[in-house]
Amino acid sequence: MSIDGLPPLREVIERHGLQAKKALGQNFLLDLNLTGKIARTAGDLSDATVIEVGPGPGGLTRALLSNGARHVIAIERDERCLAALAEVSDHYPGRLEVVSGDALKTDFAALASRAAGDGGPVKIVANLPYNIGTELLVRWLTVSDWPPFYTSMTLMFQREVAERIVAPAGSDSYGRLGVLAGWRTEARIAFDVPPQAFTPPPKVTSSVVHLVPRLTPLPAEVKKLGRVTEAAFGQRRKMLRQSVKSLGGEALLERAGIDPTRRAETLSVEEFVRLTNAA
Repeated sequence: MSIDGLPPLREVIERHGLQAKKALGQNFLLDLNLTGKIARTAGDLSDATVIEVGPGPGGLTRALLSNGARHVIAIERDERCLAALAEVSDHYPGRLEVVSGDALKTDFAALASRAAGDGGPVKIVANLPYNIGTELLVRWLTVSDWPPFYTSMTLMFQREVAERIVAPAGSDSYGRLGVLAGWRTEARIAFDVPPQAFTPPPKVTSSVVHLVPRLTPLPAEVKKLGRVTEAAFGQRRKMLRQSVKSLGGEALLERAGIDPTRRAETLSVEEFVRLTNAA
């Protein structure tokens, strides 16, 4: 099956010897119906520059381009994949830029700034490598300039991580990631992806999460909010007066108007912002 006249992905993987590497967190998504669904979840791409992390053999890359993305910047650490991506680039002249490098060392704001010269929105769409997905999301949620360089993020995570991103206060999955995502974005799980859609199949179900930045999130200092949530959830089973003791304990909680006997998972995003601003 092909959506764009290019060879099927299984053939591409075999021809280029692209067996997924566990050390790189690789699980290649071969189902073209699902890659197309991810691309469509990102919304209208016709005027957009899309930043993709970990394209691998190019399944999602091809879906983004065939769904009309004006320009795709794909960041790939695995040099084995570059030849396969070059074939995609040749098939879509001038629309795919492949950056060979480590996403954790990439200046995404600089990439977006360069892309912004072409006009149109910048969107992040990726089947993120499992081993760096959460770290990248936290970095994108805590950029210093807000509104950020992107207008949306459409990202694949393990289902457990996805649930933490969208978790409301009081739920078992609620934690630091849910506070950061809830503070600065509106996040939702768009759909699940079964293990058998990947090569090799992971042991868990995956989920695609769509996040749209809030233009005016509640004012708080990013680094300070990070310290407050880290302290509060670092001892989540203890009362707040104990878990935030290093930040001021009961005196801090009194300034914020929060009962010191409560636990971190009961605080709303608004209350965490209040606590941060009182610190």
